[in-house]
Amino acid sequence: MQIVEFSPGTLRFVDAIPHRLEAHSFVWVFLDRESWAQHLPALQQAAQALGGSSLLDLHCSDLANEAHPSHYDYTSIYDLIIFRRLASQAETAAEPRANGLEPRVRALAPTAFRHISTRAVGFALFDRLLISVHPAGCFTARSFVDRYLADAMSSEGVSAAARSRLPAGPADLMLRMLNLMVDSYLDLRKQLTSSLDHWQAELLNPQTRFNNWTALMAARNELHTLEDLCEEQHDAMQEWLDTLREQPLGHSAQAERDGLVARSRDVIEHIERVVHHVRRLEQSAETVVQIHFSAQSHRTNDIMRTLTALTAIFLPPNLIAGIFGMNFEFIPFIHQQAGFWWAMATMGCIAGSLGLLFWRKRYLARSAR
Repeated sequence: MQIVEFSPGTLRFVDAIPHRLEAHSFVWVFLDRESWAQHLPALQQAAQALGGSSLLDLHCSDLANEAHPSHYDYTSIYDLIIFRRLASQAETAAEPRANGLEPRVRALAPTAFRHISTRAVGFALFDRLLISVHPAGCFTARSFVDRYLADAMSSEGVSAAARSRLPAGPADLMLRMLNLMVDSYLDLRKQLTSSLDHWQAELLNPQTRFNNWTALMAARNELHTLEDLCEEQHDAMQEWLDTLREQPLGHSAQAERDGLVARSRDVIEHIERVVHHVRRLEQSAETVVQIHFSAQSHRTNDIMRTLTALTAIFLPPNLIAGIFGMNFEFIPFIHQQAGFWWAMATMGCIAGSLGLLFWRKRYLARSAR
């Protein structure tokens, strides 16, 4: 568990949760979900002392639940936000070992789509206290802890302006972490686009026969999962923003609330960009599949047209051959010395004329690909 006390222009790491704070100061308590039950009594005491109310049992269960979807809830004293972030590559690689064999269908999807795995991060937001519950080794919280640790270890001669800008309050700190989580979704877009572009090239290549439909369906399901995750995030952040706007604040706190509203809008806008990109990828994949089957149908029509034209070309010679093959005693040209050559010349002329006619009408032309 890490405890950081923020004061105007400075911060410090402490070993125990303080029960009294100076004016305009707040405390951030960061802990892993695995140690939640161990530190819960101390957290409840800190919430009562610094926030004015202990956490509800239901909210404690939500914070300890690693499978909880993105969600927002509130009381008259504090807000509860559950936000699902993308799992790191190390966490994704450890999934099959932790949960047994990875599902076969999901394993067929490209690596970029298998990265659509999430972890729940919980925030209990008070006026002067922020409790955040993260998975073990969470890169989001660790990056902020390392950044603020570097600020705390900087020399006294370094001015506050030279340091990284500190958060103005618990809500500001929470929004910064949420923004970093959403940025990881934005970075994932490039990998997803690259994978789908590779499949699109295979689907539209007439020289290859695409048969990896199971993997394509698995990738499509992963895109649906990502879209549902982003919609849950969007709903949770929108509800929190609506609650923030409805809270009555004094004139001195209006500027702080405006800053929180602007940062919240930025997080929501980033989520909307991810949702828009995912929907565009889904639409692009479905369009390419439709084009693939249309191209296959077009190539089949070309083959059938060619075969039909060839059948029509050789049908008159077959008719002539069938006529002269009848078992009649008296057939014209049947006993003449040049009869065979006349029949062959006639069949050749008819076949050549029909071939020239079909070529002029482009029945025998090769389609451009």
